[in-house]
Amino acid sequence: MEAVLSRVGLMEQEASALVEHGAMSLRVATFPTAGALLLPSAVRQLAGQGVKVSIVEGELPSVVDALRAGSVHIALVYSQPGDPLDLGEGFVLRPLLEAPLLLALPAGHHLAALDSVPLDRLRDEGWIMGASDWDPCDRMLSRACAQRGFEPVRVMRTDDYAILKGFVATGLAAALIPRLALTGYESELDLAIRPVDGSVLARQVSVAMLRSTVSGPAGKLCEELEVRAQRIVATWHNGTG
Repeated sequence: MEAVLSRVGLMEQEASALVEHGAMSLRVATFPTAGALLLPSAVRQLAGQGVKVSIVEGELPSVVDALRAGSVHIALVYSQPGDPLDLGEGFVLRPLLEAPLLLALPAGHHLAALDSVPLDRLRDEGWIMGASDWDPCDRMLSRACAQRGFEPVRVMRTDDYAILKGFVATGLAAALIPRLALTGYESELDLAIRPVDGSVLARQVSVAMLRSTVSGPAGKLCEELEVRAQRIVATWHNGTG
């Protein structure tokens, strides 16, 4: 019932905005790495069409909760091996891109010369891991390491990728980092970014929305996000991003 009331409240806000300003409003929830690359150009396109977009940022659990509660119209979400995402029949889930997790090592590390690094070569390394126990990157890393007979040793916790990169560069530890969080300047920070050999470490990034909103501004934003995602993947394949 609360979710229904929240959705009704959103509809009332939209109607009020149309009357007062001639604009449709759209509330979007996102997790940070996806929001930074996917949303800006898509939001700009909608702004040119008279749609006022507001952003709610959070980690995946809070993003999903906001969507289910009806406090946002559309959300950027992800799933990964071992952590499926089931929103239910009332929602549409459209895949945008597969975002790999890559290995960050100091540029002078003895494995940095490899094109890809087998995880079992890192069993004696320390790892920088997420600040919370449920961190999805850590869960994927732990599963992959367990398949090779060892457990990663955490030496530091942080959710800030700038901090993570800085400490990896000093030689403190190794880390996994989402491809979406890379800037292209990592080599200047004395970092080597390599794929993990023999393991599929990736997130499926998708856009989720209520079925009832597909034909409105949320649907238009979804289309813009699909265009942006295609361009990002193209730069990855071309080695330019």
